[in-house]
Amino acid sequence: MKKTTRVLKTIAAIAACAPLLGWAAWPDKPIRMVVPYAAGGGADNTARIVAQQMSAALGQQIVIDNRPGAGGVIGEDNVAKAAGDGYTVLYDASAFSVNPALRKLPFDAAKDFIPVSLVATAPQILVVPENAPYKTVAEFLDFARKNPGKLSFASAGGGTGSHLAGEALNEQAKVNLMHVPYKGGAPALTDLMGGQVSAYFGNAASTLGYVKSGKLRALAVSSTRRVTALPDTPTLGESGLPGYNVVEWNGVFLPKGTPPDIVQKLDKAVQAAVNDPTVRQKLLQLGLEPAGTTPEAFARFVQDETGRVSALVRARNIRVD
Repeated sequence: MKKTTRVLKTIAAIAACAPLLGWAAWPDKPIRMVVPYAAGGGADNTARIVAQQMSAALGQQIVIDNRPGAGGVIGEDNVAKAAGDGYTVLYDASAFSVNPALRKLPFDAAKDFIPVSLVATAPQILVVPENAPYKTVAEFLDFARKNPGKLSFASAGGGTGSHLAGEALNEQAKVNLMHVPYKGGAPALTDLMGGQVSAYFGNAASTLGYVKSGKLRALAVSSTRRVTALPDTPTLGESGLPGYNVVEWNGVFLPKGTPPDIVQKLDKAVQAAVNDPTVRQKLLQLGLEPAGTTPEAFARFVQDETGRVSALVRARNIRVD
C-alpha cells in the first residue's frame, strides 16, 4: 500500500512539473503568430503561407496577429513580454537585426527571444531605368565616379533593406550615391521608371515584372548566388565587389523561457512547412529562397546579421527619424 502511494505521489509530481518542463501535450490549443508588419505585405504573405502548413504539421490552428508599427518594434515587444509557453510565436524579418542598431528598444533582442528557424532569404535586385546609359555594374560605378553627385538610389524608407543595400554599395565600391527615401517601394519604383532617381534595390516580388516587361534593367543581385528567376543576371560579387552579400530574410522566434522541447517541435514544424513542395513553389514565386534551419544555425545567422548591420550603420552614420 505504501509503495503504491509513493508511486502515485511520484506520478503526481511529474504531472505537476510537466507544463514547466514542456512535457505537456503541446500544442493543445491554437497558437498566436505575431507578424510585426501590416497585413498584405511581404512578411505577412509569407507568414500565412508557412503558417498554414505548420498548422497541419502541429495539428493546431496558427492564428496570424498583425502588430505593425515602429519598424516592427511594437510586435516584437508584444512577443518579448509574452509567456514562454509556446503559444505566442514571432514571425519576423530583417528588421529584427536592424532595429538594435537604429532604435532604442524596450527589450533586449539578443536575450528576450529564442531563434527557432530561418524560413527564407530574399535577394535584392539592383535595377536602373531601361534607358540608363550603363548596362553593367562596372559601367554604373564608373559613371558614378566620373560624375560625383549626379547619381542617387531610392529606398523604401530609412533603415529598410533597400536603404542598407545601397549604403553597402556606397561603402564597398567607394562611391557616393545620394540616398532618396520613400514611404514604401511602390513610389520608389514609380520615380525610378520616371527617371527621378538613378537606381533601386528591390526584392524580386516587386521588381521582376518590370524587368521582364522591359521597363527596368537589372544590373546585379545582392546575394552570393544568382536568382533562379534571373539566371543571366550576375551577383554584385561577380561584378567586381567580392563578398557583397545583403539579403532580406524571414524567420521564426519564441519568447525567452520557452522549454527546449517546444523549440524543437516548432522548428520541425517550420522545416516541414518549408520543405513541402507546394510551399517551396509559392516561396520561389515570391522571389524567396526557402531555407529551414536548426535553432542553433539560425541563432548564428541572426548574430552575424546583427553584427554586419551594426558595422554598416556605424560606417555610414545611418539614422532613422
